[in-house]
Amino acid sequence: MSDPSELLTIGKITGTHGIKGMVKVYLYSGDDRTLRAVEELTLRHSNGVVQSVSVVALQGHGRKTLVSLKGYGTINDVLPLVGGELLVRRDQFPETDPDEYYWADLIGLRVVADGGNQLGLLKEIIETGSNDVYVVQGGEKEYLIPALEDVILNIDLAAGTMTVAPPDGLLDL
Repeated sequence: MSDPSELLTIGKITGTHGIKGMVKVYLYSGDDRTLRAVEELTLRHSNGVVQSVSVVALQGHGRKTLVSLKGYGTINDVLPLVGGELLVRRDQFPETDPDEYYWADLIGLRVVADGGNQLGLLKEIIETGSNDVYVVQGGEKEYLIPALEDVILNIDLAAGTMTVAPPDGLLDL
């Protein structure tokens, strides 16, 4: 499980919007709940400089989110922010429902098949639209495990494990 004070990247500033200093942000989770829950977050500029910023307003805009930051009131103010990333502390994330997990909590889990076979570590999560796919790396092998209720049997964050029932033939690929 993530360290509560660990900074996690939640999105990237991809452009400006209008002349009043709004930025377009691509949120990696596709969900703005975390951004709405925080008063202050960390901005990492594309040159690596880090600073604290406050969100003044935000609104959905297609697949992106428009964000106004305190102290940035014109397009000239925000142009240098393009390419930067927004980060929040793990303890700033909203609480999840039971059986709901943040990607940051899943990445790095040891993945075990229901028969006890160690498959490897969960390295990446791919969004497909219908369901996520977990990329599990085990030595030279890579497995793509669908994140479906009948495939993911158990997630134990304290133990750092995920138990799966791979569909027939998946481990043979």
